[in-house]
Amino acid sequence: MTVLSKKKPVRYSRAETRAAWLLLLPSVIGLICITYLPMIASFTLSLFSWNGLGEMKYIGFENYIRLFTRDTKFSGSLLTTLEYAGLSVIGSVVYSMIVAMLLNRKVPARGFFRAVFYLPYVLPALAVYLGWKWLYDYNHGLFNYLIKSAGGTSVKFLDSSGMVTPSLALIAVWLSGNLIVIFLAGLQNVPRTYHEAAEIDGANAWQRFWKITIPCMTPIIFYNLLMSLVSNLQVITPALSLTQGGPGTGSYYMCYMLYTQAFKSHKYGYGSAIAVILFLLIAVFTGILFATSKSWIFYEGDDRE
Repeated sequence: MTVLSKKKPVRYSRAETRAAWLLLLPSVIGLICITYLPMIASFTLSLFSWNGLGEMKYIGFENYIRLFTRDTKFSGSLLTTLEYAGLSVIGSVVYSMIVAMLLNRKVPARGFFRAVFYLPYVLPALAVYLGWKWLYDYNHGLFNYLIKSAGGTSVKFLDSSGMVTPSLALIAVWLSGNLIVIFLAGLQNVPRTYHEAAEIDGANAWQRFWKITIPCMTPIIFYNLLMSLVSNLQVITPALSLTQGGPGTGSYYMCYMLYTQAFKSHKYGYGSAIAVILFLLIAVFTGILFATSKSWIFYEGDDRE
């Protein structure tokens, strides 16, 4: 009878350990200087009133109290940020998954189409938003031209508080070429044997997609959801390039509010308080995503039914 023994932990020599720490040191220093120290500095600065030049005045949690009780724009900014993030994340993931599945098929000029769908992601942001500004233009834009040609009336895509966030979210969906590439890589790693076995058992295309492709893709879906959520909660470029927070406060997102308070009004303590709230908001949604992931993410070899 064979006796199975526990594997002994691998032990490294002191020289190997020192070499590992030495090679990791630049990354560790960069992480501390670029991430952790600014994070601590932002929280500390949020407890002060400071215009960037004069003396810093300690005011405790007054900036936070003002945000939640006296700033009438903050609640609207929070809601518009959540609306934009929700539309962008769901739209980007669904759109990217559909496009990736189409590009994963054997179609003519497949490489060309892959490049076409990925290209928007690498284009300069300013050029992209200026192009979409023309498409959305009320008087001379392409979209309104097509609507009027079909017998409809012009739509105020960027000049209506109810339309501006969905219109900007559509741009975010169009820019999700990075998600398409990641989904495509995941689809190519789905074992073909699973599909072949399901076909033999009589499963149709929808059943194979829902019972095989989606479960195998759940780790990729989780990653794309997480990355998309974090980036879209920090939205600022569309507001800076197209709307300047308007119309009214229709696109007055939290990052744009932070920018206006800190860098235009020179209220650095107040802007830092907004940054801390945004950080906590992202942390909460990230925590929820991780907490719920165990119930729907499946890895090859899982014995869950």
